[in-house]
Amino acid sequence: MTPEIAADLVAECLKLVMLLVTVLVLPGLVVGLVVSLFQAATQINEQTLSFLPRLLVTLLVVGLAGRWMVVTLMDYCVSIFHRAAALVG
Repeated sequence: MTPEIAADLVAECLKLVMLLVTVLVLPGLVVGLVVSLFQAATQINEQTLSFLPRLLVTLLVVGLAGRWMVVTLMDYCVSIFHRAAALVG
């Protein structure tokens, strides 16, 4: 395996990880911002008020995008195995 191939594999892996993490974290970040603005406007400082909506949105995103995320990871793993087989044989 040449260093260029290894660097390409690592770069592709990091791009995939960033994409999957962004899909999970970004909706929770937006909901957290909206809830924080609501708390600042009403001066309600309750910890569960900020935690529960983010948790529910994250679970909703996992439910909706979970299949796509698993398929994407499986495609990447199959691609890695095919590349490894091509390098060996």
